[in-house]
Amino acid sequence: MYFLTKELYFPDPRETDKHGLLAVGGDLSLERLMLAYRSGIFPWFNEDEPILWWSPLKRMVLFFDEVKISKSMKKVIRNGGFTVTFNRDFPAVISNCRKSDRKGQDGTWITHEMEAAYNSLHASGFAKSVEVWQDEKLVGGLYGIDLGHIFCGESMFSLVPNASKIAFFALAAKLESEQYKLLDCQIHNPHLESLGCREISRGDFLRVVSG
Repeated sequence: MYFLTKELYFPDPRETDKHGLLAVGGDLSLERLMLAYRSGIFPWFNEDEPILWWSPLKRMVLFFDEVKISKSMKKVIRNGGFTVTFNRDFPAVISNCRKSDRKGQDGTWITHEMEAAYNSLHASGFAKSVEVWQDEKLVGGLYGIDLGHIFCGESMFSLVPNASKIAFFALAAKLESEQYKLLDCQIHNPHLESLGCREISRGDFLRVVSG
């Protein structure tokens, strides 16, 4: 594990511990965050921890021809009264993600410092959001980092059933139409797997990122 200084630098993303932890410290400047994502690295830490940088041995991703939309979900998409927008209200999306309760988690990993950093990334054109509206109210969405050939999803929220799924599927369709290579979902969880995501090796993921 490496300890970062003010120098804008990351070690080889393959030099992690067995859990995928690569480095500690540094900052959340725009330049460092973009260097991280372009290197296959992402920050993930709690409010009472230093900044932790990760490059997991296995990466959860979505290939667009493997997306899974159930029959019931297709009906919701057609008849649920949802409207989807892109980059209409990034600050509201990340704020709702920060406030959302997470099953099995005490609090949130999206600190106020991180929220401010990603709002700055959005203002610079790197962080983007998907919003889901119902009766003109924001009811769901997600945000992430756009690298031009892959999209690194960070977090999603849902205030009504299925709203975050609507955002996810809308983003996947948009990225596929724009010929992105994949949607990065970082770490495995059963919900993402149910939507069609699967794990690939870190080496395979790093080859896509570098391409």
